[in-house]
Amino acid sequence: MSKPEDDLVFQCRAYNLFPEREHRFHPERRWRFDLAFPDLKLAVEVEGGLYVQGRHSRGAGMEADLEKYGEGQRLGWTIYRCSPRMVKSGAAIQTIRDLVRIKEGDAV
Repeated sequence: MSKPEDDLVFQCRAYNLFPEREHRFHPERRWRFDLAFPDLKLAVEVEGGLYVQGRHSRGAGMEADLEKYGEGQRLGWTIYRCSPRMVKSGAAIQTIRDLVRIKEGDAV
């Protein structure tokens, strides 16, 4: 678990949203989403290491992530990707709130 993930969970709880952490979504692979709302099939991935040539910004890591996200989408998941900077600014929680409302059938 990363600090941005911890911060985002804290922000979610402030809005009475309670995501599951490290949710295993695939029946065969060991893939997990950072945060998930399983009943809504809404996943949140906090992409770290963007500015330090971390795993998510190198070729092999990006290919693996794309495979994971594609499989999640085939299984009906909406996957929201955000950066630590988006978590810190509050942009991520606002988008998550909107996506939850949309998934629950309410207008944004």
